[in-house]
Amino acid sequence: MLNEEVDLFYKALKDTNLLTIEHLTKQYIEKQLSPLVILNEGLIAAMERIGQEFKAQQIWVPEVLLAARNMHRAIEMLKPELIKTKTEPRGKFIIGTVKGDIHDIGKNLVVIMMTGAGYEVTDLGIDVPRERFLEAISQINPDLVGLSALLTTTMLEMENIIKGIREANPSRPKVIIGGAPVTQKFAEKIGADGYAEDAVRAVELANRLLRERS
Repeated sequence: MLNEEVDLFYKALKDTNLLTIEHLTKQYIEKQLSPLVILNEGLIAAMERIGQEFKAQQIWVPEVLLAARNMHRAIEMLKPELIKTKTEPRGKFIIGTVKGDIHDIGKNLVVIMMTGAGYEVTDLGIDVPRERFLEAISQINPDLVGLSALLTTTMLEMENIIKGIREANPSRPKVIIGGAPVTQKFAEKIGADGYAEDAVRAVELANRLLRERS
């Protein structure tokens, strides 16, 4: 896809009017362009540009949330086409906010960004106990698990969940953690495979962990 076309997706993702991304996505589907090309070379390439702007503090969380909303709508439109081509996901990802914590804004943004990056995402929701994580892991066999917490009191539950995951399977899945009180130092202390301070970095971390495993 040409740079000029990526620019169109970039502008559509930043547009407050949802119809802009809907019309653009429909236009490229009607061109019978491969849905993988639309997803990877159009939408994901544009979202990566937005992610870099966020990291450089050129844009802020509300703008990323807007782009994520538009991205989510475009992916919904692409899903029937992707199913026709039997596209394999980049990897399987389970995420949830740990037991005792009901905050979900950051988690929801990670869900949208990971879906947009080509992952098959299972969102367990909020206030998720260790047993539910372990049950989902045994059923889905994910490549990655994401644990989210916004409270210092609930972030301690992350260690409990990771211990359970490691006891069941020492090498898989990889576990990444995030949330306002969480740090890289804490991630290392409790045995997580990585820490991401925002949704953009969560995708980058997930991609890196899968590359290292392969």
